[in-house]
Amino acid sequence: MESIKVGKDIFNDQQARKRQEDWYERFLDRAKCEVESQTISTSGGESHVLLAGDDSNPPLFCLHAMLTGSAHLLSEIWPLTDHYHLILPDIPGHSVKGIPHRFSYKTDAYTDWFLEIVSHFEAEKIRLMGVSLGGFIAHRFASKWPERVERLVLIVPAGIVQASVVKGMMRMMVPMLRYRFNPNEENLKRLTGFLLSNWDDDWGPFLGDSMHDFITPKSIPPLASDEDLQNLRMPALVIAADQDISFPGEPMVKRVQNLVPNVETELMNDTRHSPPTTPEFRTWLSDRLVKFFG
Repeated sequence: MESIKVGKDIFNDQQARKRQEDWYERFLDRAKCEVESQTISTSGGESHVLLAGDDSNPPLFCLHAMLTGSAHLLSEIWPLTDHYHLILPDIPGHSVKGIPHRFSYKTDAYTDWFLEIVSHFEAEKIRLMGVSLGGFIAHRFASKWPERVERLVLIVPAGIVQASVVKGMMRMMVPMLRYRFNPNEENLKRLTGFLLSNWDDDWGPFLGDSMHDFITPKSIPPLASDEDLQNLRMPALVIAADQDISFPGEPMVKRVQNLVPNVETELMNDTRHSPPTTPEFRTWLSDRLVKFFG
């Protein structure tokens, strides 16, 4: 994996790292399923992987969002363990459990790393799901190695459409400053209201801590070319959010419908970048994914 470039540690200090370790365990406790951890040696370093559910079920590889972790994603998709054996790697540079360096988006470092994870499990052709940054890695991987992906699900994925970063930062600047200088629950709700579709007593405070704990990424995932998306020849499902300030849902649906050969789409109404964290939504999502993956 020669394309890797590494940077500094991803946390501002050791207290920040410890706080994020505590949050990881808290989200892991939210998952109502059997879990185990595994460490896999890759060219980029030792990679942590969370395994959930009965390993006699078909495997489903799942990639989490930026600055979260495998436990955070599992806390929302654990109902899928009734049907699948979930394999959740921690993305380098974006999880307290992951390799503590970020790779360059200008190379194939993330997809090469993920190929090593897939190869470890001796999986020739996989079911693959990615959320946000995990969606970016998932569609990059599927475009580069379409023969390795049986079915693909992308939930509010990065790298397909991009809203104005400047406008997004301007909208969040005042709430961010207000929370930084007066970190109470009211100001936290104002700030996270741009990201969360509903208030959650874990996700809200976690996001508030994360904005202080993680060193802010210096770059964002680049947009896929038309050719990249046309190369997604496997059945694909793209789930977008109509009020996503980063990756707006309607343009995303339009672009994938025009370019991805065999795609289904869902546009979630009244939904921000982080979909609802409710039992009703988890049930809907689980049913929708089981229907798609089979």
